[in-house]
Amino acid sequence: MSGIYIHIPFCKQACHYCDFHFSTSMKKKDEMVLALAKEIILRKNELIDSTRNGQQIETIYFGGGTPSVLSNTEINFLIETVYKNYNVVENPEITLEANPDDLSPERILELSKSPINRLSIGIQSFYEDDLKMMNRAHNSAEAKKCLEEATKYFDNISLDLIYGIPGMTDEMWKQNIETALSFGIPHISSYALTVEPKTALKKLIDTGKIAEPQDEAASNHFMILVDILQKNGFIHYELSNFGKEGYFSKNNSAYWLGKKYIGIGPSAHSFDGRKRGWNVANNALYLKAIQHDELPIEMEILTVSDRYNEYIMTGLRTIWGVSLERIENEFGSEYLNYLLKQSQKFLTDDLLSIEDNILRPTLKGKFLTDGIASDLFYIES
Repeated sequence: MSGIYIHIPFCKQACHYCDFHFSTSMKKKDEMVLALAKEIILRKNELIDSTRNGQQIETIYFGGGTPSVLSNTEINFLIETVYKNYNVVENPEITLEANPDDLSPERILELSKSPINRLSIGIQSFYEDDLKMMNRAHNSAEAKKCLEEATKYFDNISLDLIYGIPGMTDEMWKQNIETALSFGIPHISSYALTVEPKTALKKLIDTGKIAEPQDEAASNHFMILVDILQKNGFIHYELSNFGKEGYFSKNNSAYWLGKKYIGIGPSAHSFDGRKRGWNVANNALYLKAIQHDELPIEMEILTVSDRYNEYIMTGLRTIWGVSLERIENEFGSEYLNYLLKQSQKFLTDDLLSIEDNILRPTLKGKFLTDGIASDLFYIES
């Protein structure tokens, strides 16, 4: 099983914290949609193996950017292009990332009649001051109204929340979570506010206009999030993702489990099990290449150490953990011995545990997962 990710590189306005690839100019939107469809066609043989059997596509994911800036006609055109050129399973998960300001009652009704069967809505916060600080295009009332409408027509909805925002108290954060839960949403993705280089947020912090996010506050918010969501029947299946039974993101789970996927559009990444590729992160260069029937992609063949490191990173972030048996079988005893040696201090400090031959972070270690993983990476000399 494989997936197709389609990157829509447009946003109405730039969020202060975002370092993803996008443009706020919609001038080339029509050209871009045609180019995305052409890339989908140009790459249709990538998932066909030596027996000429095509991998089945089980997920189509519209990410960005802000995919909801596309019209339903444009979205349906891209989905139809996938269906015409790939072997798609009977009931694929088709996700559209959307912002509340794009989800009017009329638009939600229209989307409910399309092949889209999952919405991922970028709420981030229900507090007006937070939304203004982050330069979000919607307000709190729009966030609540769109969730009220979306839940009438869609069963499978995810929303994003950001924690660790300067000035956000523990009580405010609890209220954000409770507000999200009041809509009966079955999936929540939640991330700490991070300060990326060359973003407006970094500049605002450097000039003293906004306070710097504090790790201690973010850590407290994370523990509150885990506690409240687990008490409400959510499974913490990945470091930043919580889902009710049957509502895990199939698209994201495929990535964490190392399945193959094709990334369409500027800056999109692809993976076939042995090679990783990434498209040029420039709309003009992307359009020019595709119009000349060229793929603007760079490829990297992953070494054994690269694949080991990726498995450590993704495995530790998920409930599936890192299988010590798989480490030995796939990478050899040298890697297994190295992993056990590097893990020892974290096992002693109760940040990692081994149970049924699976290495996982403890509750105490979860918030530190990425840092722990980097200490377990195999660095070739």
